[in-house]
Amino acid sequence: MYVRNMLEVAIIGASGYTGGELLRFLHTHGEVEVVAATSRQYADTPIRKVHPHLQDMNLEFTNQSPEDLNVDLVFTATPHGASMSIVPGLVERGIKVVDLSGDYRFDDLHLYEKWYGLKHDHPLEAVYGLPEMYRDEIKKANLVANPGCYPTGSILAGIPLVKAGLVDALIADSKSGVSGAGIKPTPVTHYPNISDNIVPYAVTTHRHLPEIQEKLQKYGDVRVSFTPHLVPAIRGIITTLHSFPNQEITSDEIQKMYQEQYHDEPFVRVLDTGEIPRLSAVRGSNFCHIGCFEIDENGRLVVVSAIDNLVKGASGAAVANMNLMCGFKENMSLESCGLHP
Repeated sequence: MYVRNMLEVAIIGASGYTGGELLRFLHTHGEVEVVAATSRQYADTPIRKVHPHLQDMNLEFTNQSPEDLNVDLVFTATPHGASMSIVPGLVERGIKVVDLSGDYRFDDLHLYEKWYGLKHDHPLEAVYGLPEMYRDEIKKANLVANPGCYPTGSILAGIPLVKAGLVDALIADSKSGVSGAGIKPTPVTHYPNISDNIVPYAVTTHRHLPEIQEKLQKYGDVRVSFTPHLVPAIRGIITTLHSFPNQEITSDEIQKMYQEQYHDEPFVRVLDTGEIPRLSAVRGSNFCHIGCFEIDENGRLVVVSAIDNLVKGASGAAVANMNLMCGFKENMSLESCGLHP
């Protein structure tokens, strides 16, 4: 009897929100078996006790060290600074890695060290894991650096404008659901403090700013300004991108430019001119919706993108990268649309 060989994967740091989303998508993936999900805090605890939506997953968290993992691919859902001490050993052993931290996202290590305040002791060659930019390179990669959540929405909204040479500067104003702050409660994310409130933070100094700018500068000389906000929602990022095009152009021409850029992309949907993306339309999905394309009387162009920060902004993108790295169809286990309303 023919026995199909499943891709064996492990998740290091599987008890957080991104770990839970990775497990959700991998649980329904017909070619993958999760053989280890690590968590020091919850070792020997059934996964369903921490991630209550995964009642049918008969697996317990373990406290295995990375050296003990014997798998085909590892997702490192670990904090910034921790991945760089784990990933090199895995790659050296021939294990493919999708790293969800910021440790391998930058081409320029000086940018990483400046904005993350960490010395990078273990640099490696990695491919930036945005398929809309680097699909062919991801297919051949052993290490993929999953993008940040804010950069994903901002970069996808900005690529067509920078690529066409239409803008010299972009201002990205992003609003994120509180799950982006992670599973551990803080005074800022405490319900009485975030409910009925919008909280700008790191208004000119957020570490995702240089990531957005570095990647968009692959398409042209552009300066980027970025300010994030927390809003009283669980999931999602709305990014409003402001710019002043350097030539006369209409909203419909802008929208057509986006359609041409993304018409073959499985996870980007370009809306009609004037149609505003909704967080609820992408919630739970790996899609990015881009729309608006309006120009005001002063020549300011407004483009809006919407993603689920935990999916297209993290775990869904990581699964898509795994699919590409391992020869599966890119959207395998990621086909579902959003959860509106």
